[in-house]
Amino acid sequence: MPEKYDDHALDGEKNAVDVQLGEFIDPAREKKLLAKLDLALVPIIMLTYLACFLDRSNIGNVKVAGMPEDIGASAEQFSTAVSLMYLTYVLCETPWAVLLKKFTPKYTIGGLCVVWSLTTIFSGFVTSVGGLYAARLVLGACEGGLFPGLNLYLTMIYKREEMAKRVAYLFVCTALAGAFGGLLAYGILQMDGVAGMAGWRWVYIIEGIFSVGVAVVVFVFLPNDPNNAYFLNDDDKRLMQIRARQRAAYMGSEDFSWAEVKIALTDPKVVLSGLIQFCQDILLYGFSTFLPSIIKSLGYDSLQAQYLTIPVYIFGGLAFLAVAWFSDRTSIRGPLVAFANIFGIIGYILIICPTPNGVKFFGTFLCAVAVYNGPGLNMSWLNVNVAPQYRRATAIGFQQTIGNTAGIVAGQIYRKSPYVLGNAFSLGALGMAQILIACKWLYLRHCNNVKQRIADGAEDTRRVQTGDAATDFKYHL
Repeated sequence: MPEKYDDHALDGEKNAVDVQLGEFIDPAREKKLLAKLDLALVPIIMLTYLACFLDRSNIGNVKVAGMPEDIGASAEQFSTAVSLMYLTYVLCETPWAVLLKKFTPKYTIGGLCVVWSLTTIFSGFVTSVGGLYAARLVLGACEGGLFPGLNLYLTMIYKREEMAKRVAYLFVCTALAGAFGGLLAYGILQMDGVAGMAGWRWVYIIEGIFSVGVAVVVFVFLPNDPNNAYFLNDDDKRLMQIRARQRAAYMGSEDFSWAEVKIALTDPKVVLSGLIQFCQDILLYGFSTFLPSIIKSLGYDSLQAQYLTIPVYIFGGLAFLAVAWFSDRTSIRGPLVAFANIFGIIGYILIICPTPNGVKFFGTFLCAVAVYNGPGLNMSWLNVNVAPQYRRATAIGFQQTIGNTAGIVAGQIYRKSPYVLGNAFSLGALGMAQILIACKWLYLRHCNNVKQRIADGAEDTRRVQTGDAATDFKYHL
């Protein structure tokens, strides 16, 4: 009897049985194993992504602290610096995703963390626009490999129905980075004048040193092979091997194949996912980078703008955790992305329209729901619907490459207070995302219907019939 791909056949007690091998996992024992994995690995993964996003988005904090004026950067040049990071970022995502297996997770992720940390520290000593440009280009080249790498690492540990919540942890880190970054920047800026340096320079230096410490944690504690991790006992390792066989259809062969790369790049659901991610990332990068500036444009001073970002980011992160948990429980993906976007649409309308500043500030909370749920849920929606491994690695890298070009756009649309262009563009991106989400949902439903007809005896004339195209692999909608 062939192994079934249908995730619903893996729920409850059925999830404890490898239908191909007949191996049994006690559900209670598996739950304890998952708790141990989460406790040991998720904090490291979250800490690494927190450091990454902190070093990427702190340019928004230093902007309101006087950095552009100190280095002689005009508004246009500063926007260019924001955009430049995403140029190398998008070019490096897919190569790093594919090379992760060759260089191993520990050395790939840890090595990238070291280089971007040092780059962040050196950013505290730039004296010209050219120096800022160079630092941002290096930062993008290193950080571009992190999210695809961490996402692939998660697929080495968790099953399809366990993924959305773990991917949510990564995107919650973007919210934590905003909240922690605002709080940290508020505190560090009090060092203005220490050792004869401006406060914004200390923001870069101290946050960069923090990231170096994170790199050490990665090198010491992140196992290259989670199935044989140092914190697992012999029974745990046996269960991990059984789980690995249960995920075999999802993971697929570990041998590199150009054919799988080609299939991923020509897959309509991957292309649609990339376009959705582009629209959602317009919000993510515009909001996370320029929220201090947006709040300052409401009439607050620079320090107030730093700490007022904190509750907004925390609310967005908590909203994402709640929706991601529900998504894993129900295997509902696309409709939840569209639902979260409704909050963002309302939020941006409140900010753009001539409403009181208090209402505009409330609008930022609504925007935060879409800012984090949109890209995070769309990422997990693709992740659980592509197999085998190198097809998935290419799909993730391609989706993130298309999506992260939004960072280039975000730097150009948020130029001058009160940022009407940037907020209006973000609103339009949400509207376009809703259309694309509907198209992808209808396409996946069509694919599931075609598979069902083939399973019922119809002729299979499809070009691709393996991996996620197999008739017993049911796409999550």
